[in-house]
Amino acid sequence: MKQTMITGKTSVLFMVADPIEQVRTPEIFNKVFPLCDLDAVMVPLHVEPVNLESTIRSLFKSKTTRGMVLSIPHKTAAAGIVDRRSNGAITANAVNAIRRGDDGQLDGDLFDGTGFAKSMDRYSMQYRGKSVLLLGAGGAASAIAAALAEGEAARIAIYDIDEAKAQSVASSVAERYGIPSSAQKTNDPGGFEVVINATPLGLKADDPLPIAPERIERSAIVCDILMKNQPTPLLRAAMSRGNVVLPGFDMLILQSPQFLDFFGLHQAAEFLRRDDTIARDMLFPPELRNLVPRGARSEP
Repeated sequence: MKQTMITGKTSVLFMVADPIEQVRTPEIFNKVFPLCDLDAVMVPLHVEPVNLESTIRSLFKSKTTRGMVLSIPHKTAAAGIVDRRSNGAITANAVNAIRRGDDGQLDGDLFDGTGFAKSMDRYSMQYRGKSVLLLGAGGAASAIAAALAEGEAARIAIYDIDEAKAQSVASSVAERYGIPSSAQKTNDPGGFEVVINATPLGLKADDPLPIAPERIERSAIVCDILMKNQPTPLLRAAMSRGNVVLPGFDMLILQSPQFLDFFGLHQAAEFLRRDDTIARDMLFPPELRNLVPRGARSEP
């Protein structure tokens, strides 16, 4: 297996989060780069919210900085730092990728939603025409809401402990896509056909479950986008009841080619589009590997 050799000309990408231990993007990128003969590396950075803007502006002053991927809790804040945003990032008011444009301005984009929708499509998990309960109203949740609305979900209810935040996301999605969207006053999953956890609950061993499993409809699809502790306690509870479940790994895998194209690393993007087995074998725990046939393509 080829190893990454860092030189004075190496393009550097950064993965920024708080906490940082759960992120998996550096593992994928640093595995793929040497296989594509790319002189590039991704470095994880633990950055607290108070230091986010100064970190972004300082890092992009370096000519060897190729780009940045952002995770919890920085996606919404980063949307207010970049100079330009894609339409999807404007709708969700969040970005999870930043690059420096040819004019020196910072461009922001958001790929969580499309990655999630592609993941459901790959598994033939229907969300079109279905009722969706989305737990969380942060950057990833906003992107997922927009993607599912664009994919013609029947209705989307958003629950967050910050009800005003949930209402803001619901109103933005309803206005842009014309899909019934509302802020849910409780986290009760009863009556919903798709239930998605897009909160940090489950990252820590002592976290409570984001919903009461016994209230999940027997026919509901249950998703958890966390990149750590998969299958999460929520997914374990759902599987014990016979629900179809979806872990968050595939959402990351399927948006990775979009990240790479955004950063101009098209060779690596095409590598993963042809066959993303290397990323799935790296991320999926053995008990969940049968969710996707080996050799499945990133682009359905």
